Amino acid sequence: MKVRDLIKKYEAFCPPELSMAGDVFGLQVGSFEQEINKVMVTLDVREQTVQEAIAADVDLIITKHAPIFKGLKDLVASPQRNILLDLVKHDIAVYVSHTNIDIVPGGLNDWFCHLLDIADRDYLSETQEGYGIGRIGNVTPIHLEDFALKVKDVFALDAVRLIRYNHDNPLIKRVAICGGSGDDFYQDAIKKHADLYITGDIYYHKAQEMLTEGLLALDPGHHIEALFIEKIVEKLTEWQLAENWALTILASQVSTNPFSHL
Repeated sequence: MKVRDLIKKYEAFCPPELSMAGDVFGLQVGSFEQEINKVMVTLDVREQTVQEAIAADVDLIITKHAPIFKGLKDLVASPQRNILLDLVKHDIAVYVSHTNIDIVPGGLNDWFCHLLDIADRDYLSETQEGYGIGRIGNVTPIHLEDFALKVKDVFALDAVRLIRYNHDNPLIKRVAICGGSGDDFYQDAIKKHADLYITGDIYYHKAQEMLTEGLLALDPGHHIEALFIEKIVEKLTEWQLAENWALTILASQVSTNPFSHL
């Protein structure tokens, strides 16, 4: 099959039109006419994932994070540019699905809610009529620390950061979540009466602002978005069986999480 055949099916499920303004998405490397036999799903396109794809003879990478996010002025060899050069040398196409997979109903933020038993949910911040990024919903009342441990366990984390003063441990009933870096949406969590906001990469001063305005938060890190890999592999496998695709589907096995804790 060709790249365009797979992308047509993917975009029927997750339309690129749902992407936020200014986002980067779609085919970044390769051709829609390229023949593909092996597809690998990954969160990031870094040197280790490219080498993994080369070793496995992958033809197409589907990723959440774009390898080209800012304008390129050249493709002169360098540690960063070599990632792209290796893709081109080995004829590996790259397709990016970023905020559209966060926004689409039944996408990444809904998968997070399912794992954390967040029910009766709605979108957190509207992006266009009828659609929005992030989710907010209700949980069975639970103390903050117990819920934090649940997040740590569900995502197999070595640590989570709690945004609170004085080791407060109140009951939590209403939870907002936004995968990736979502601290810009904390006011929406307040407006929708969240007790707790879960998102990654929370900035120091933004954390203080949240607390001043009465919102507790939990930062599990950006890398929880690696759930994208498992769920998109599931989708591709479902379509492969339904459409009888002659395609090998692989989940990236290397970690691109740059952070760890002692």
